[in-house]
Amino acid sequence: MKSAKAPAKAEKGSGSALHNSLVYIRQHWQLYVIFMLPAFLLTIIFRYIPMGGIAIAFTEYNPIRGILGSEWIGFANFKRFLSSPDFLRYLVNTLKLSIFGLLWGFPAPIFLAFLLNRIMSTSIKQKIQLVLYMPNFISVIVLCGIVRILLSPTGMINSLLGTSTNFMTMPSAFRTIYIASGIWQGAGWASIIYTAALSNASKELKEAAVIDGANIIQQIKAVEWPAIKDTVLIQFIMSVGNIMSVGFEKAYALQTDLNLNTSEIISTYVYKKGLLDGDYGFSTAVGLFNTVINVVLLVSMNALVKRMNEGKGI
Repeated sequence: MKSAKAPAKAEKGSGSALHNSLVYIRQHWQLYVIFMLPAFLLTIIFRYIPMGGIAIAFTEYNPIRGILGSEWIGFANFKRFLSSPDFLRYLVNTLKLSIFGLLWGFPAPIFLAFLLNRIMSTSIKQKIQLVLYMPNFISVIVLCGIVRILLSPTGMINSLLGTSTNFMTMPSAFRTIYIASGIWQGAGWASIIYTAALSNASKELKEAAVIDGANIIQQIKAVEWPAIKDTVLIQFIMSVGNIMSVGFEKAYALQTDLNLNTSEIISTYVYKKGLLDGDYGFSTAVGLFNTVINVVLLVSMNALVKRMNEGKGI
């Protein structure tokens, strides 16, 4: 009888604790408002109010007249962009850079996490992680400067190869340079989340697999992969959702007049039309088109992964 009463007491205790918390919040609601109000106002001011600027995409925007005073032209800016002779080139360049970057860059931190997980010595592992994380803290512009110096006709790469090729002027080399430098800079930092997820892998199962004679691939497949599978899927969905959001700064900093055929993407085009040419309405329409494509890809990939992964997605 005593054991039967114990759960009832526990339920009663948890219920009273919740009631006391609600009473406390009701009595001191002003404190919660004071603490939450700054974050709420910052979110409204810097996240939601700027969404009104989307209206610029549907106007012949004049900075002096403002959004409401500018001439409303509907979808004319979108039609102008879609009918542009360079539209397909910008779209294909963006998609190629994003898709190839996803195919090569997304698995890199996962493999790196698996390799780091094989290191038994904690001190050695920490030193290797420190070296791998450092490139993430290098500014994009500084990184592009390093890349330009290394790949210049008198740079280290040409010195090692015994050539004098200017790789930065080769359209065929731009994507390789962009993706390879991105992997070098971000793979180590991106592996943190997978390394943390691998810490949840059962050590007992891993030891049992080793005793049963499982090799490294079998250990990863049976023990380590299930521990990070959900994390990998969520990261993949988010990556696909940002597939059109190629980093503007890096693409623009690595861009030259001779590699424009492959380096001119939608984000650099938006910058040039909006800030350099002052065509604000048209550049906003192009940026909005880019965002809509991202949202469609995110929703579609999430639905596809849910169907393939027993209803698990974002």
